[in-house]
Amino acid sequence: MAKKKLSNIEYAVTQLGETEPPFSHPGFPDETGEFLCICCSNKLFRSSSKFESGSGWPSFNSPFSKEAVATEVDLSYGMRRTEVRCGNCEAHLGHVFEDGPDPTGLRFCINGVALKFQPT
Repeated sequence: MAKKKLSNIEYAVTQLGETEPPFSHPGFPDETGEFLCICCSNKLFRSSSKFESGSGWPSFNSPFSKEAVATEVDLSYGMRRTEVRCGNCEAHLGHVFEDGPDPTGLRFCINGVALKFQPT
């Protein structure tokens, strides 16, 4: 994704793997819709899978589909985490943790600037 198409923070997060500060994203409307990749518009998450985790980042318990996201091991900062990337363009989205709510037990902790909301 060309830098000129993204804001500085969108580029830093999606292309360089950085993280936006917690509680810095203004949030999304409370309506039914889908969350898309800011870079390629791939459908990533449904609004029905979003929940408030208290982490400071948008959180989801499941992706739109198995193909929507890809994961890989992230060993940065002396930690072992699972990085989440767009399944289409490989943009960095955030990380997934195994401390989420039922039914999946997963918490996809996603940078708000990596997402755009599309009402349905």
